[in-house]
Amino acid sequence: MQTLGFAMCGSFCTLDKALEQLAGLRDRYELLPVMSQNVYGTDTRFGKASDFIERAEELAGRRVLHTIVEAEPIGPKHLADAMIVCPCTGNTLSKLALGITDTPVTMAVKSTLRVGLPVIICLASNDAIAASGQNAARLMNTKNVYFVPLSQDDPVKKPFSLVADFSLLGETVEAALEGRQLQPIYR
Repeated sequence: MQTLGFAMCGSFCTLDKALEQLAGLRDRYELLPVMSQNVYGTDTRFGKASDFIERAEELAGRRVLHTIVEAEPIGPKHLADAMIVCPCTGNTLSKLALGITDTPVTMAVKSTLRVGLPVIICLASNDAIAASGQNAARLMNTKNVYFVPLSQDDPVKKPFSLVADFSLLGETVEAALEGRQLQPIYR
């Protein structure tokens, strides 16, 4: 059975959706949960960090990696066959596009890419059609990076926001493991 890394960033309003996807993947894959420091340590109006940690660990059947040191060996030790970033914030997207590795999630991605394995981005960003747009475009043109198809979630109230269709994560993973991007990217 293949192993998927499942890295979660601080798009707190979409963490429940992300955990639903984690649950949906556990029958087909082994799962390796990774959390950014913000998700691992921040309580918000969307939930307590300890509750998200507990749910992720229960679904994956193993402890959440939450430090850069813990995430670094993922690629070289082949701890995962692919890395999912779900949800991926505009901040993390931008760091990935610029090669900045200062969080457990960015290290997990770097570690995965450096051994030529796929990374699947499940974006949830309020500025994806603004400041983060160039970074999304850069990553769409990066070898072994695949995007879960996305669309504007509220074009009137949030005209610069894009959110992945979380229900397409499984299909996107299957395509990425075959070396192809699920199409169309924008829906």
